[in-house]
Amino acid sequence: MISDECLVECPIDDDEGEDEDEEQLVLSAPPPPEFASKEPTPSPKPPTTPATPAPSPPAPPVSRDPYGINQHLRVEVSDVLAEPASPHSIDQVWSYSVRGFEMTRVWSYRILSLLLAVPFALLCGVSLGLLACLHVWFVVPLAQLSHTFVPCVRSVWMGAVNVLIAPLCTSLALCCSQVAIIFSNKDWHPINPDK
Repeated sequence: MISDECLVECPIDDDEGEDEDEEQLVLSAPPPPEFASKEPTPSPKPPTTPATPAPSPPAPPVSRDPYGINQHLRVEVSDVLAEPASPHSIDQVWSYSVRGFEMTRVWSYRILSLLLAVPFALLCGVSLGLLACLHVWFVVPLAQLSHTFVPCVRSVWMGAVNVLIAPLCTSLALCCSQVAIIFSNKDWHPINPDK
């Protein structure tokens, strides 16, 4: 084992100054006890905290359409209103028209959603709940029962067909197999419209 007397502390970069040496000491881990020198190493200075906390950035807006379901409803003024190059209205008329269009679109949506959003949301919730209930308690059990009972019903159906319908069809086919229809030319008399 190496004694502590043989160890020598030497800074890595002497020419850069003491500030960086203190930073390096703060960032480096203390040496293991067997390699420590007799002189205690200077304790790192705690980082100074600013007197005033930094302002937090504003929270990002909540996305109400995270999956992009209603991208087709992103309507701009230029999608609806546009003036050709040659006939222009007065600039104020155009700007007030654009502003009126935007305000009317936004406020009519807000008023209609205020009146209709809650009832339609309740209606959608009830219909989806009904659909889920029917699927869980009716459709899936009915499908599972049909998968269970179809082999039994199939064997009963095949027995009924073999006992009742197959002999009837076989005897009818045997009766009809003895019937022969023969056509000859002498029995054929064309009708002349001239006579």
